[in-house]
Amino acid sequence: MRDQRRLRWSRVRRWTAACTVTLLLGSFANVASADPAPDHPASHPAANAASFDFDHGNAALEVVYPALQAQERSVISKDGSDITLIVDYGMLLETSWFDSIAPYHRSAVGIYSNLGRRPVAERTNRNKNTALLYTSYRVFNARIPQAAAAWREMMTSVGLDPDDRQENTRTAAGIGNLAARHVLEARWHDGMNRYGDEGGRQQAPYADYTGYQPVNTAYELRDPSHWQPAIVPHDDGTFEIQKFITPQMRLTTPFTYKDPARFHIPPPVDSNYHNRRGYKQQADEVLAASAALTDYKKMAAEFFGDKFMALAEAPGVAVVQDAHLDVEGFVQFITTIEIAIFDSTVAVWQQKANYDSVRPFSAIRYLYGDTPLTAWGGPGKGTVHDITGNQWRSYLPVTNHPEYPSGSTAACYAYAQAARLFLGSDKVHIAIPRKAGSSVIEPGVTPAKALTLTYDSWTDFATTCGKTRVWAGVHFPSAVKASAGFGPQFGQRSYEFVQRHIHPDSAK
Repeated sequence: MRDQRRLRWSRVRRWTAACTVTLLLGSFANVASADPAPDHPASHPAANAASFDFDHGNAALEVVYPALQAQERSVISKDGSDITLIVDYGMLLETSWFDSIAPYHRSAVGIYSNLGRRPVAERTNRNKNTALLYTSYRVFNARIPQAAAAWREMMTSVGLDPDDRQENTRTAAGIGNLAARHVLEARWHDGMNRYGDEGGRQQAPYADYTGYQPVNTAYELRDPSHWQPAIVPHDDGTFEIQKFITPQMRLTTPFTYKDPARFHIPPPVDSNYHNRRGYKQQADEVLAASAALTDYKKMAAEFFGDKFMALAEAPGVAVVQDAHLDVEGFVQFITTIEIAIFDSTVAVWQQKANYDSVRPFSAIRYLYGDTPLTAWGGPGKGTVHDITGNQWRSYLPVTNHPEYPSGSTAACYAYAQAARLFLGSDKVHIAIPRKAGSSVIEPGVTPAKALTLTYDSWTDFATTCGKTRVWAGVHFPSAVKASAGFGPQFGQRSYEFVQRHIHPDSAK
């Protein structure tokens, strides 16, 4: 009967099956040979061009992010949970931003290019926004070519010519195009396998080439200490069996160190099922958190589970508003954050592959089987007292990689430390309103009344992020604790790395 069921690939495989392998250099063919006048943004006579203010606005927040948001959940991560994919796309985009506006800063040098220094008179917000838009357009077309029409609309909507492919160090368009090419070329064969051409044979983009195989199958828990792929049902009656997403992330080139194996984290001793007492205790802690779920905890778990929101949109907007960052300040800030998250994720994936640790759902089924438990009973059921171990489910869908350490927790702590250093303060004002019934997991039910998630410090932001992983039922407390100590060092490293690129002379 199992053979008659229709299996589906993972989200990544479903997306990559629809993509063609695009050669990076192909996106930059037919470069204009004529030398245009310095820093006169190429324009497109779009009759309905939106009134974006190049002189005072922030193209990253007002133009690029909205265009990306319209596409990101269909081509990157449906529910925002695939952290390795999200940080990879973000890294390419935001480091290209940094490199594209570096020539307009008094001292900054790009991370992957040195495009010179523009005269003081040309270091305008208009030129920075124009360069940023062109570099975004080239990165999007290289990485998400199936949305080419949307990217053209992004450019024409603000009066820019998407067919202007000039590359030079004198015009904003030329600098933006050139910066994008340098970043994409530098990261082409960095271990992430974006084009499926690493590991010695052609595969689908982002495919694993490391040979990882789980100890357990979705149907048999052979070793209760190790990760078990979950069976993920779909609304149409089909299902998919999880695969470890991008295990090659641990082999991907980081920014601030050479080898992720240099970073150490204590082993998950309580996830060793031979340590019966610790194994049962941490499972019981997850069950207790499940039974104690409130509307606030559920909505906080959903917020931090969506990496698009928690690690980009919400805190980024809050910082711009609080710190009054202009486009240059925002780009420097978000690059610092992105590198912190990226490098923390590379190191976390090294540890995940090393420990290959069991998720709570497997441990709870192993320990309790058909024994009735007190826990969250499923969408709309609240806390019940008769759900069995085999029936128990986490509030958030279990993510498709081993449990230890917590990538989300490490990323939040890396983010918080980088933000704290960049802004010079632990204070922040993040407010996330949630309407009644707006839950993704319990639509129409949770929250019963409108509420607002508020975080008044980066410490509060990171601490709550970690707690939600236990509330959501996807991590044990020990993973959160270890990751909270592991993540901040990458925020520190990223801050120092980016500052060296902003002020290279003082770093000598």
